[in-house]
Amino acid sequence: MFIRRTATRAIAIAGAAALVGLALSGCTPSSGGGSGDASQITFLAGGNDPVAIKTAKDLVAGFEKKYPKINVKVNTRPAGTDGDNIIKTKLSTGTMEDVFFYNSGSLFQALHPERTMVDLSSQPWVKTLSNDFKQTVSVGKKVYGAPFGSTFDGGVMYNKKVYAKLGLSVPDTWADFISNSQKIKAAGGITPVLASYGDTWTAQLFVLADFANVSAQDPEWASKYTANKAKYVDPPALAGFQDTADVFKLGLMNKDYASLTNVNALKLLATGKAAQYPMITVTIGNLAQSNPEAVNDIGYFANPTANGNSHATVWEAGGAYIPKTTTGGKLSAAEKFLAFLNSPAGCDIQNKASAPAGPYATTNCKVPADAPALIADEQKYQDAGKTGLALEFISPVKGPNLSQITVQVGSGISTAAQGAALYDQDVKKQAQQLNLPGWN
Repeated sequence: MFIRRTATRAIAIAGAAALVGLALSGCTPSSGGGSGDASQITFLAGGNDPVAIKTAKDLVAGFEKKYPKINVKVNTRPAGTDGDNIIKTKLSTGTMEDVFFYNSGSLFQALHPERTMVDLSSQPWVKTLSNDFKQTVSVGKKVYGAPFGSTFDGGVMYNKKVYAKLGLSVPDTWADFISNSQKIKAAGGITPVLASYGDTWTAQLFVLADFANVSAQDPEWASKYTANKAKYVDPPALAGFQDTADVFKLGLMNKDYASLTNVNALKLLATGKAAQYPMITVTIGNLAQSNPEAVNDIGYFANPTANGNSHATVWEAGGAYIPKTTTGGKLSAAEKFLAFLNSPAGCDIQNKASAPAGPYATTNCKVPADAPALIADEQKYQDAGKTGLALEFISPVKGPNLSQITVQVGSGISTAAQGAALYDQDVKKQAQQLNLPGWN
């Protein structure tokens, strides 16, 4: 399964149930795009949860204050698969709102943007975007989306107080990570590496968060993988499965790994009862709710590698798009709305709606001074050019059973090689369903 998000932030990733979304209710029908009076445009928010709705309305209020002659009507949709289907239906029937929020990456590509969306490449704010984000909303040299929300990283969240107490340093090699973990175990009373397989999606993290390291070793791996010329059962991609197996085999995990949930794991990390947690940094929002006093006690480091050249795996921001049915004066108004979204004023509204979980994809947006401390850790990798996109942003191939397979590997039921082989078979079925070349 893809790690999905609502357009308000990826906070919904906190649990699998939050990704499904509720049935669409109370949603005002779209007036569609089209030319005509530009005094009103329609805007489809990224969800129908309270934060999504409030964020959308706050953005509209700020925009209308700057452009008092333009009125923006907000419509909503559910998150998850129901929302995906609504987006696809609206685009195929020409009834999409004048501006809409949706995912970037592979899910964006599935919308056939070259046929359904307005090319935004000439917009001035495009020059402020990170290359990673532009890659996730582009087809060829044409850019179709503006960023909404912050990026977030996958790797290891850790308790800085525990590290300081035990005299540990942030590891860059896997050997150092294991050494740290063994020292934590020897100290007693602290779980070295948290596993929360009660929420099965969390079992994927060593595999998913290692992908920037795979790309660093072989920049063409994703394209070869998409063409069925690279496999997880072979190095360098096998490393994520091996990492998953290692922490179980060495007895570094919590005993209740099979039932512990993500929310409760975060509480253990926050209180220093656990030291390290393979996780995506967006979950800092949940920790901030349960243990606000401990937010700045949590740090981040990229998934360590054997060779010590660790790269942070980045999940990019969602996107804001304009369908081709938006034309004439409405198109001009919609372009102004996207520009406002990526202006300092628009960014301030986003920051107030929900704390960012990583750096922004545009230099026009700044992380606030009171943002969680781990963002500074993420920023160091970005500043050093040691980042890489999560695989789901650069390949459409992702099998549906990775969570279950990594639970098996992380529980000692399957070896790393067996798990990788199972996943290669899982991927094959999905790639064939997509009719990708080289998979038949």
